[in-house]
Amino acid sequence: METAASSIDGLQVAIFIAILLALGLATYAKVRSGPSEHDGSGKDVFLAGGGLSWLYVAGAITITNLSTEQLVGMNGGQMLLLAWWEISGFVGLMILAFVFVPIYYRNNCTTVTELLERRYNGGSIRTVISLLFLVGNILIYLPASLYSGSLFLKSMFGVDWPLLYFAIPMAIMAAIYTITGGLKAVAVVDTYSGIGMLSVALLVVILAMNAIGWDLSGIPEERLSMIGQPDSQIPFHTLFTGMLFIQIFYWSTNQNITQKAMTAPTVREAQKGVLAAATIRILIIPLIVAVPGVVAYKLFGPIGDKSYGRIVAHVLPTWLSGAFASLMAAAVIAHTAAILNSSVALYSVDFHDKFVAKVKNHWRLAATVSTILTISSILIVPAFESAKSIIDLLQQLNGLSSMPILSAFIVGLLFRNVDAKAAIAGLVFGVAAYALHTFVLYEPGRIFEGETFYQHYGLGGVHYIDVMLMVLVSCVLVALACNRFVLGNKARFVGWRGITSVD
Repeated sequence: METAASSIDGLQVAIFIAILLALGLATYAKVRSGPSEHDGSGKDVFLAGGGLSWLYVAGAITITNLSTEQLVGMNGGQMLLLAWWEISGFVGLMILAFVFVPIYYRNNCTTVTELLERRYNGGSIRTVISLLFLVGNILIYLPASLYSGSLFLKSMFGVDWPLLYFAIPMAIMAAIYTITGGLKAVAVVDTYSGIGMLSVALLVVILAMNAIGWDLSGIPEERLSMIGQPDSQIPFHTLFTGMLFIQIFYWSTNQNITQKAMTAPTVREAQKGVLAAATIRILIIPLIVAVPGVVAYKLFGPIGDKSYGRIVAHVLPTWLSGAFASLMAAAVIAHTAAILNSSVALYSVDFHDKFVAKVKNHWRLAATVSTILTISSILIVPAFESAKSIIDLLQQLNGLSSMPILSAFIVGLLFRNVDAKAAIAGLVFGVAAYALHTFVLYEPGRIFEGETFYQHYGLGGVHYIDVMLMVLVSCVLVALACNRFVLGNKARFVGWRGITSVD
């Protein structure tokens, strides 16, 4: 079986192409079945006209988060402990459903940054945070999606082709979905590909365990334990400190995710979609992002980010591996298209509309911006090839802006009479503090099999997840102090009343 999957097979390729075409045609039919009138507004292009049912909300949220970065990156860690990133995401989704979804709907937001502009004295905070989101999407998330997807396909097909051979066609197809169908097309292909991908991914878990006789003996204890030691990648205590706020940021204030929750016609329908995504998150995702990597360790040793592709090629028959490859490619395309659509929304609504000219037709502008971002993403893909661990790299880079951005939401929602310049001061402080910790003061962690496994300890041996909580608290304090002592404004704490009000 391994030999059959180790090279390009005619049947494999035929199934791969057939399923991709079928997904494209099914998506086209679904999108065409809706209203034919499009007004070119931001809501039409970036929120699917507010007409998606809970099923498509759930599909869009799930696949916008779950793509090859998680399947390749987390399985590349080859340890069960990493599943905590996905398990704790359940809490983040609960907060999105019951706290933030009502806020965004009450304030009629297209981008999460619109909320910030209404909560501060001055709109500059909206521009700064939108820029951070855009830079992160352009330099990190778009190319990382294409890189990890290309790495998976290359590893699974067993070919020695340059990664760009895979990345370029996937990027082009993602752009086509974004340009021709907007977020509605993205959500539909997310859902269709997600159902198939999750089904086969669960089958991979079962077949992988069967391949080792359901026997995990011989695997080092630290790779099987779910209780992280103080010097591990996720010490157990961090689940109750920084991890909680990382999840709140990612699921509740991150444009790439929250935009999908704003596509339903009502708050209740949106909440149903988020709760469905949370159910998938807790029941399915932890298994598929951790177990195959651990099995790959027993079968092949410490092979890092190549683990998932190798284990899939090892346990699936040729015809099914071709089907799974097409579903994974579709998920990468949908995931990339989702981030691309969010990036276009941020540029169109927060920059072009405000600083260039009033956008009369968002479809036309989306086509231009999508083309530019697609080209830049392809050009950046090779830069990720030097990363030892894609998931480690993403977590480190994400930490630069996540807690500073969350601090702006906390101050804006819980306090009144705060100047936007004060929030920006807290933001800048947080980015600088985290950069100092991560890229200057860090020390290598434990060493496994001759490789540096993680590098997350800074001054005094403080774990980076704890550092993220420290950065968040300090950002809030710096913002409030700057507002009071530099700008002369006295912030007024409004608590829950501030969260539930409409400005």
